Amino acid sequence: MDSTAEHSATQQRPIDDEATAVLRGRYRLGERLAAGGMGAVFRATDERLGREVAVKVLRAVPSGTDGAPKQEDEVNFLAGLNHHGLVTLLDAGVERTVSGTEYIYLVMELVEGLDLARRLEGGALSPREVAYFGMDTAEALDYIHERGVVHRDIKPANLLVVSYSDDEMRPRVKLADFGIATLAGSSVAAPSDSPSAFGTAAYLSPEQVAGEPVGTASDIYSLGLVLLECLTGALAFEGEPVESAVARLVLGPGIPESIPAGWRVLLASMTAREPGNRPAARDLYPAMRGLLIDELGRHRAEVDAEEDPGQDAAGHGAHRRD
Repeated sequence: MDSTAEHSATQQRPIDDEATAVLRGRYRLGERLAAGGMGAVFRATDERLGREVAVKVLRAVPSGTDGAPKQEDEVNFLAGLNHHGLVTLLDAGVERTVSGTEYIYLVMELVEGLDLARRLEGGALSPREVAYFGMDTAEALDYIHERGVVHRDIKPANLLVVSYSDDEMRPRVKLADFGIATLAGSSVAAPSDSPSAFGTAAYLSPEQVAGEPVGTASDIYSLGLVLLECLTGALAFEGEPVESAVARLVLGPGIPESIPAGWRVLLASMTAREPGNRPAARDLYPAMRGLLIDELGRHRAEVDAEEDPGQDAAGHGAHRRD
């Protein structure tokens, strides 16, 4: 941090006082948008550029520890990620307050609209919608996984549904919240007091629950649970957080027979107990695109059958006897 920013920090009240907090003398925090065990997200104003942004503030490692410089390097690396399927990270750093407390902060584009969790309040989604949303998320995961980043908290609330125009054929999904993401193999991670510190209990992978090393396959498992919930309208593992988390150490998620066969096969592979048995993110996009094409084909056949009663659902002419 330069001397000007340090001076600015000493002239302001601690970050805990949300109404007056200004990070790096630039980002003035406003309304709290969301909060969780790892930190809080605020609507904020970038006073240098005069635009609204979203800022996530997390408690950093204690000042002076060996982990502090590496932690700052990692959040700066995350801020360099740039992909259309990610909520853009505009800036990142570690703020040191006058009281000596350190905070990591992530400055992101402010995305207006509902997240997937809110969409699911209305019940299950159609296989076509799930395929579109899954393809978008798979693309984003492929991008970050190729760069050695594990998100570690894939859940509906972190998938933002965005429509860029009123006449767009379909909404898109953007992956948000890198608050507990980590570089693969990093020794600097989020607090490990409980499994939920590494993500949200309902969507944890078995290795997260067991406290084992977490790699990119963990994100695939979590996404599998999200897509299964989208298709059924219900959590794959219900119950209290600890009960829900521990259940997946011995059981796979229940995948109903009512789900199309192609989806059942894909979801079973994504939620395999062993990480090495799960597909990579790069393989998910073509798999879900194939499922989407099948779904669009069925829909087209149904429409044709309605328009021409002489055709069956497969598009074949019905045989008549004169």
